[in-house]
Amino acid sequence: MDADEGRRVTITAIAREAGVSVPTVSRVLNGRSDVAPDTRERVEELLRHHGYRRRGSRTVRRAGLVDLVFNDLDSPWAVEIIRGVEDVAHGAGVGTVVSAIHRQSTAARLWLQNLRARATDGVIFVTSHLSPPLHAQLRRLNVPVVVVDPAGVPAIDVPTIGATNWAGGLAATEHLLSLGHRRIGFVAGPSQLLCSRARLDGYRAALEAAGVPVDDRLVQPGDFYHASGFAGGTALLDLDEPPTAIFAASDQMAFGVYEAIRRRGLRVADDVSVVGFDDLPEARWASPPLTTVRQPLVEMGRLAARTVLRLAQGEAIDSPRVELATDLVVRDSSAAPPAR
Repeated sequence: MDADEGRRVTITAIAREAGVSVPTVSRVLNGRSDVAPDTRERVEELLRHHGYRRRGSRTVRRAGLVDLVFNDLDSPWAVEIIRGVEDVAHGAGVGTVVSAIHRQSTAARLWLQNLRARATDGVIFVTSHLSPPLHAQLRRLNVPVVVVDPAGVPAIDVPTIGATNWAGGLAATEHLLSLGHRRIGFVAGPSQLLCSRARLDGYRAALEAAGVPVDDRLVQPGDFYHASGFAGGTALLDLDEPPTAIFAASDQMAFGVYEAIRRRGLRVADDVSVVGFDDLPEARWASPPLTTVRQPLVEMGRLAARTVLRLAQGEAIDSPRVELATDLVVRDSSAAPPAR
């Protein structure tokens, strides 16, 4: 069958070749779940092989909506991503549907059920793990997907947007080393996120390059939120030999470290230097203003939106893996260690 004939193939012909009924092919086309997996796979393969298009449909189907899915929405970091996505979506005349699934499988299932009941031009997941079953269901619905700061390694055909987290972790630690610090604490982000692991690896690499032994007691777990920064900072200051500087893997955790330092009657920068990661808007208004690694959160959101809209139009993208540059922003929270 040549290409022109393939485009004119009917549902009846697909059903006959697959050995199923016409309603079964229709259910597959509509993304219904009540089809056996092996039958669905066989029908989808034939649809792809013949290049099937619904009668009267256009190659590009626009819904005028983009879905933006977070695990949680209680972070100013999320607001920056939303700003970037909204900038591009608004300019393209597309609405944005923002959802939070709270790391719960039931919430993810409900979100997917809602998505099936309407149309979307694409989905942007943020700091999420795109499971193979969920990815497969979105593919059946012909919904393009982009992931920002993925948890784990997504499928090769899923574009990802991130920042140079390793380089940022390296730059933050090198800055503190250049000031003369040798005992540098680190409050890490969630271990399941690739960005968290990269920041920790950058911290370790800088210490090793400077000939400073990596002391695992100086690394505390965190979750990017204020409370874990306070807990991690407190634990570090409780050590027999506390650090003279603490690098927190997010600005929110850095502000928690600020609080831990103050509750000890110590002063940020004068007694313990602090560096964060993100450069949230409030970083410059903190007391003292926070030295931090800027990751371009708004631009990450913009790029994710541009990418998913290009995929929705059937366009090719330049690269499936994009990392935007980070920059160290030096303010008043970092200084030379106090004289002993």
